[in-house]
Amino acid sequence: MKATPTFQLCLFALFLAASPGGPSLAGTPLPRSTPEEQGISSAAVRSFLEAADGQINTLHSFMLVRHGHVIAEAWWKPESADTPHVLWSLSKSFNATAVGLAAAEGKLSLEDPVLKYFPDEGPADPSANLKAMRVRDLLTMSGGHDVEPKFDLKVGPSVKDFLAHPVTHQPGTWFRYNTPGSYTLSAIVTKATGQTVLDYLKPRLFEPLGIDNPKWESSAEGYNFGGYGLFLRTEDIAKFGQLYLQKGQWKGKQLLPAPWIEAATAKQVDNDKAPSGRTPDWQQGYGFQFWRCQHRAYRGDGRDGQLCLVMPEQDAVIAITALTGQMQTELDLVWEKLLPAFGENPLPVNAAALAELRQAASHLTAHPLVKGR
Repeated sequence: MKATPTFQLCLFALFLAASPGGPSLAGTPLPRSTPEEQGISSAAVRSFLEAADGQINTLHSFMLVRHGHVIAEAWWKPESADTPHVLWSLSKSFNATAVGLAAAEGKLSLEDPVLKYFPDEGPADPSANLKAMRVRDLLTMSGGHDVEPKFDLKVGPSVKDFLAHPVTHQPGTWFRYNTPGSYTLSAIVTKATGQTVLDYLKPRLFEPLGIDNPKWESSAEGYNFGGYGLFLRTEDIAKFGQLYLQKGQWKGKQLLPAPWIEAATAKQVDNDKAPSGRTPDWQQGYGFQFWRCQHRAYRGDGRDGQLCLVMPEQDAVIAITALTGQMQTELDLVWEKLLPAFGENPLPVNAAALAELRQAASHLTAHPLVKGR
């Protein structure tokens, strides 16, 4: 385990704008540019899109941001730029951001015992391990449960059920992916701030980023699901990743404390003891509801291929929505097709390659993967 100091204080087809501007989206859009202007060839982006379309069942959207500019974006019909998409567990990274902001405002501490916030929901005789469980342990998926408590996705988890589940391991020593733990973080934010995570984040995150009308489903207990249930547009995901890439700064304002960004996206716990068969980008370590990746990148991700990938060394962010079980393939294609193509300097204008890229993207349609394709 990595020790860290207490902390208090990511039609439709491709649009590549040749000039400033962008698609008609709610909120304030990111600036647009071309791949060549930001140091990557249109041919490399086309190669990625064609490979992804051919190998993945099925993508819904793709957006590539370099040096703060959207240089490529695509929607597979019938998806569109204006359509909110379910984020599934990518919601966890937004939920954790609320925890970080509440800590920065002094409303909670990462070292707080979880039971502090639930004096009436915990068992009458809590175990020593449950008493030792901290907010930090929930953030790092190391609350101590041997298995994830079962719950109904439509109804949502229950704080009482979560606290009643046996805490087999000493908190902070055992990685176990745990969506009810993320839900409990959402409940803690509400207990500490008096607002749901959604309402708490609106003036602090969503509105400053120009993210309009975010939707987050809630449980009968009155808490946002936290670990899932958030709906956003593809560009909203990209803005979130860009905020983290910029160490919490946005248009001259520090929306998130830089120490939170550093801690949340660093390796806080080992997860390389997962069962055999786990893919390499799931064995690079885990932060505060963010996964570490190969190539010194990090990501928030969700079921069915939702992805917010931040690549600091390339100054790039990739947002993907999908309905697929092939998330490792999504990442593999980024590493294979895009990673080697990032250059340090702008490239010469290549109108022919840009036209070929647009042509390649003009017939994208969500489809089941054809066997042998």
